[in-house]
Amino acid sequence: MKLDILAFGAHPDDVELSCGATIAKEISLGKKVGIIDLTRGELGTRGSIEIRHKEATKAAEILGVCVRENLNFADGFFSNDKEHQLKIIEMIRKYQPDIVLCNAIDDRHIDHAKGSKLVSDACFLSGLIKIETKIDGTIQERWRPKQVYHYIQWKNIEPDFVVDVSGFLDIKIASVMAYASQFYDPTSNEPETPITSKNFIDSIVYRARDLGRLIDVESAEGFTAERYVAIENFSKLI
Repeated sequence: MKLDILAFGAHPDDVELSCGATIAKEISLGKKVGIIDLTRGELGTRGSIEIRHKEATKAAEILGVCVRENLNFADGFFSNDKEHQLKIIEMIRKYQPDIVLCNAIDDRHIDHAKGSKLVSDACFLSGLIKIETKIDGTIQERWRPKQVYHYIQWKNIEPDFVVDVSGFLDIKIASVMAYASQFYDPTSNEPETPITSKNFIDSIVYRARDLGRLIDVESAEGFTAERYVAIENFSKLI
């Protein structure tokens, strides 16, 4: 299955939190989108691997993605090395995305920056013909995405561009709240974390509204780019 967009997240919920509305919008436009989670989020303070898996499945259904896979890397301890790069290369060559979305280039959680560089490096290596990978015993063709974009997470990184996601914020929030074990729940007796407050959930909305305000639309999501973002002509600009 060839995908238009393949979104990678170090943990289940990274993608939904950061670019869920963009994904929902692209799917509404007929694009084929998939999600690859690097870890199962097993070090998360709340929930469990089993609960997180069910939540990720539900979130994927809400967004309408074509496929979601988990590479089962070690949460908190995966590395940007050959072994991990090859696993990601297999996914890139399997789905042949034109665009890859991945973690923030710098963030509070150590896995986010690690995952960002790991996926970025793998995207380049995936285009090298002398790196051989196989799926089900079949040698894969080399493939390099046209663009790699990094979404924004905890830190307020200055975006290189923003996507108008007006009308898709509700779908994003629904996909985020599918992770009921992870976020605000006043009835929960589990330990509090930086992401379990109501303010954190509210911040998803007010960040999107503020980015939208800056481009004179209802809401937006921001990304950083590894290459210049080109436009066909001025009429394509908002």
